[in-house]
Amino acid sequence: MSLGPPGANIDPEQAENFEDLEKQFAVKAVKHLEAYWGILEKVPGSELRLTKRDDEIYSHFKTEFPDFDPAATINEDDMKSKEGKEKWRNFINEYENGDKKVEDYNFGTILRTSPKVEYDQDTTIFVVRMQFYAIEIARNRAGLNDWVYEKAQQK
Repeated sequence: MSLGPPGANIDPEQAENFEDLEKQFAVKAVKHLEAYWGILEKVPGSELRLTKRDDEIYSHFKTEFPDFDPAATINEDDMKSKEGKEKWRNFINEYENGDKKVEDYNFGTILRTSPKVEYDQDTTIFVVRMQFYAIEIARNRAGLNDWVYEKAQQK
């Protein structure tokens, strides 16, 4: 048996659907969204840095997805179409190793489909962390998440 990262020796085509493992992933994703929302309530998104590579990620994202409108509602079908998956895969894989490496770049997390809404069952999709970073950095740079802070300060 070779040693490597957890799950490195699992063949996804042969793996069983482990309900407990799925629950652990879901719990981790929910904790991530709760932490992010809590930060947005304390700091305007336009002043927030999500990673030490925000500038690089933002620039790369704008280059690879020039038509992306951070204010628009994300169409999950487009994002997860064959073409969309390929484009995102190429973007995400640049953060796997080397100088651009981002920790947990491919962990699953939850993304709001629109910057105008709170997290809710009908307003979220499951994405990998680099998709979350790219989209949320773009939203923050555009000031689209500042309303969360402003709303929290009124309470």
